[in-house]
Amino acid sequence: MQSSHYPTTLYISVQDMIRLVERKGLTNCLSGVAAQIERDFLRWNEFDKSARLASHSEHGVIELMPIADANQFAFKYVNGHPRNTRDGLPTVMAFGVLADVATGAPRLLSELTITTAIRTAAMSALAAHRLARTDSRVMALIGNGAQSEFQALAFRDLVGIRKLRLFDTDPQATAKLMGNLKGQGLELTACTSTAEAVRGADIVTTVTADKTNATILTPEMVEPGMHINAVGGDCPGKTELHRGVLEQASVFVEFEPQTRIEGEIQQMCAAYPVTEFWRVLAGAHAGRRSPAEVTLFDSVGFALEDYSALTFMRAAALELGIGHIVELVPQAADPKDLFGLLSPEGREALIPARIGQVVVMH
Repeated sequence: MQSSHYPTTLYISVQDMIRLVERKGLTNCLSGVAAQIERDFLRWNEFDKSARLASHSEHGVIELMPIADANQFAFKYVNGHPRNTRDGLPTVMAFGVLADVATGAPRLLSELTITTAIRTAAMSALAAHRLARTDSRVMALIGNGAQSEFQALAFRDLVGIRKLRLFDTDPQATAKLMGNLKGQGLELTACTSTAEAVRGADIVTTVTADKTNATILTPEMVEPGMHINAVGGDCPGKTELHRGVLEQASVFVEFEPQTRIEGEIQQMCAAYPVTEFWRVLAGAHAGRRSPAEVTLFDSVGFALEDYSALTFMRAAALELGIGHIVELVPQAADPKDLFGLLSPEGREALIPARIGQVVVMH
């Protein structure tokens, strides 16, 4: 007889996630993930944290991002291969797992490519909500690829941005972005350079893909009171900002040990001062201290954000009856006899998995 404690694994496929976002609404997903991230960041010291594990090659990077609290363990598998689009593949592909800490049983297996775009935009908007000027209405969006629409809509809904100034070295990417955002209540302006795009912007978001030490934003482009959301620099040897931009800004990071290796601050000495963003949420740091201050969120993506996104998406899937159970772990009558499953008798003793059925858990 199957134990009531036997691990039931909810699987959320790409099609499931698309249906979930359609039914829940992208705005609700963005705000819901942002709220979950804030709740979890306020529990910062309850988590067992580490920098992600990365395997680099000439083609890109493949990473594992683990984190756990006393109840749940989460990890994300994710890659970053800028040349993938030439072969019809996404630059970023990801999936993730939630498991019980007490037993190690996997409880959720989910796509995380769409979800990562949502959680990255939600994190950006959450940081800007606390660090940018409250009257910010104009954003320059540098890099108009797969992440850009999510960033635009998150800043519209959670920060109050109404005008977007757009630039990408690929004009087709900008045209794609403008087509997707048509009728979304945003005033869109295509620009011919980064310098043109950032002129007069309250917030500057850089989200480019090339794995190089680039200088997309230079000191003379920075205006008093700007908030800079640096998203694209996310691995060793990949930056988007001239170091002079960092020298004139107050810099906020997710998990400092990871950002020192991967973020914009990899250009700076080890003593260069930064503030972990959770301290702003907890009231331990003021965040922006004056209207003229330049603030910079050096975002590389951290495993706790994926934990939050997986937690939110699992709850939403169960609420909406979306997803299926899958057989990741053998359901044997005798859990000590793994070898016996390979015999005809052992296969007959397997407890049938209800593969394909929507799972409802309480």
